[in-house]
Amino acid sequence: MKLNGVLPIRVIENVWISMQDGCRLAAKIWLPEKADQEPVPAILEYIPYRKRDIKAVRDTQIHGYFAQHGYACVRVDLRGSGDSEGVLRDEYLPQELQDGLEILHWIAAQPWCTGNIGMFGLSWGGFNGLQIASLQPPELKAVITVCSSDDRYADDIHYMGGCLLTDNLSWASTMFAFNSCPPDPAIVGERWREMWLERLEGSGLWIKNWLEHQTRDDFWKHASVCEDFSAIKCPVFAVSGWADGYSNTVFRLLENLQAPRKGLVGAWGHKYPHMGGPGPAINFLGESLRWWDRWLKGIDTGVEQDPVLQVWMQDSVSPLLSKRPGKWVAEKTWPADLPTCEYALRPGFLSEDKTSNRVLTLQSPLSVGLFAGKWCSYSAATDLPWDQREEDGGALVFDSPPLKHDVEILGMPEVKLGISSNKPRAMIAVRLSDVGPHDRATRVTYGLLNLTHRNNHEHPEPLKVNHKYNIVIPLNHVAQRFPAGHKIRLSLSTSYWPLAWPSPEPVQLSVHLASSRLSLPVREPKELDHHLRDLGNAVSAPPPDTTLLAPAEREWTVKHNLANNRVSLNVINNDKRYRLYDIDLEVQRDVKEEYSYYNNNYDTVKGLVEGRRRFKRGDWEVLTITRTILTSTRSHFIVRATLDAYEGDSRVHSKSWEERISRNQV
Repeated sequence: MKLNGVLPIRVIENVWISMQDGCRLAAKIWLPEKADQEPVPAILEYIPYRKRDIKAVRDTQIHGYFAQHGYACVRVDLRGSGDSEGVLRDEYLPQELQDGLEILHWIAAQPWCTGNIGMFGLSWGGFNGLQIASLQPPELKAVITVCSSDDRYADDIHYMGGCLLTDNLSWASTMFAFNSCPPDPAIVGERWREMWLERLEGSGLWIKNWLEHQTRDDFWKHASVCEDFSAIKCPVFAVSGWADGYSNTVFRLLENLQAPRKGLVGAWGHKYPHMGGPGPAINFLGESLRWWDRWLKGIDTGVEQDPVLQVWMQDSVSPLLSKRPGKWVAEKTWPADLPTCEYALRPGFLSEDKTSNRVLTLQSPLSVGLFAGKWCSYSAATDLPWDQREEDGGALVFDSPPLKHDVEILGMPEVKLGISSNKPRAMIAVRLSDVGPHDRATRVTYGLLNLTHRNNHEHPEPLKVNHKYNIVIPLNHVAQRFPAGHKIRLSLSTSYWPLAWPSPEPVQLSVHLASSRLSLPVREPKELDHHLRDLGNAVSAPPPDTTLLAPAEREWTVKHNLANNRVSLNVINNDKRYRLYDIDLEVQRDVKEEYSYYNNNYDTVKGLVEGRRRFKRGDWEVLTITRTILTSTRSHFIVRATLDAYEGDSRVHSKSWEERISRNQV
């Protein structure tokens, strides 16, 4: 019987799921109260982010909501994470996927489950939902993948356009810290210390693995579902946000999957859409229910009549504001048949009709990129791109005339350039901006290309010095309105630090304008846009009781010390410190990042990330401190890392690493 429109539920705090090799994985389960007598479909989220504490609030709001609406929700810690046994040694390993298959089989065999299961997740959970779907387990009937990728090399947090992303360091450090955390003694008992020490010793230095694979080799092809889209047979709902690094995936999945599919992209960062930011939050959990009800319960909810793609057409906004106004638009099919507007490049200008035979030179300072924000934005005001005039002084800039009428684009802009280089290794960053009447420039989208990857990402080739190449740089997909009176700006630079690691040495590029073009996919407003379903307002189940002990702290500071010409970007990203009332556990996560260089010297480029994780209940207190430093020479990347773990005042584990990895055309 429903109360206030929802079913009463019960929560099983921990259940052990045994794998074939004897390893036990920890699961938390939300069930409708009568599920044992009236079985229901199940929803699985399978991630390493600690069901017991770090994600307890979010999990309760999401899985509690689905359970209230007739689903069994199972939240499993990956092997070696949270309260699960074993050691987690890297992302998406065959062991992880095999465990996922066994979990699905276990869920389907439970008396409260009908045997129909969906997989749901953001980022890691979105990745392995697609990956496990490609293995075609019979129990998996549908997937909702949020902020994920089909291509682990070309469109993930590690590399972009063959360039090393510094989010690779940031993300490796995040998992370094997660892997240092112990299981909860209240769940695993006296074995907690043994399990903790096993993790501290065994998880390893993931950034070393990732730096040893600088091209698109078999390491990255594994678990990249783009290797065979046809392997995914179940329906897929793909979701992302324009401020996130993973928006391109939605479009490729819609184009290449043959199973029922649907795409949604809003003005969000790396978040679930009901959590919003910087664009408007929606009733995403309600939209998810429409998907689950159709594919797990067989109810005609109308999802098959929905447009295949719905996106937030972003309106012009000052870069000084974090909001993202706009409107929802949709396409019945994707790819859509959209016309292309082409601009030729002339010195300082974009022209629709006049070309130029000029050759312009470009050698950017390392400072271009300090105001770029993060590749994978969480949509805090701190990590979004700032006024692009801060960047354009070190770039080649091409402006259109003031627009005579509004221009809306949807899809992937593309830049073709005639390029020659004075060095065998070089990169180029391409930015598209909206320039308002006050000359403020808001970045709309961008692309990167390691020029040694101009032909493909598997077999890079050094450039022949001063030889002209015709190259193509795809920019990230976007939906954007440029208002009449504004200008469209294209900016080119030879560095984009610290979003991307720079080339081994300073480079001067020559841009041959006669063979250079900007292509924009132009979309005219459609009648369909006026008849879209209202996506509603955010809803979720109530969160668990918490006590705030200290607020979150966010800082993003650029500093140029003129005394010694040291330039640095300093980031503080401390979560709020809180106590989970029901389990009397205090949780703390602090992160500090710094990216720096001296005197525009490429050999001084340095990234540092330090993380602190702390858990406390009564007299039990543990603290881990992880620290990773990445530097480079012209021939090598150098990683130095330390891990220290404390139980109370006693240091129980300490380890350090120093690794040198040869640069392979990066």
